[in-house]
Amino acid sequence: MWRVVPLFLALPVLADSPIAEVICMPRAELVQRMAGAKVVGAGLRDAEAVLEVWSRPSGDWTLVQSHANGMACILAMGEAWEAVTPPPA
Repeated sequence: MWRVVPLFLALPVLADSPIAEVICMPRAELVQRMAGAKVVGAGLRDAEAVLEVWSRPSGDWTLVQSHANGMACILAMGEAWEAVTPPPA
């Protein structure tokens, strides 16, 4: 069903390069590999998936889609993430 691609490089190294294909693995493994990063935003994609933006203090960011079946996929990575404070309601 899901194609699992082993992640042999440290995630910060990948952040300097574009991702040619989606990287999927069990969510527990992805969370371990994201050590030092924290979720700075999240939202439901549908009933079976959640999108999260993970960020590091350096500004590197990773877009992760987690599925109800326990798999998670890195969809994109970049740099210079800036948190935006919403205006008062």
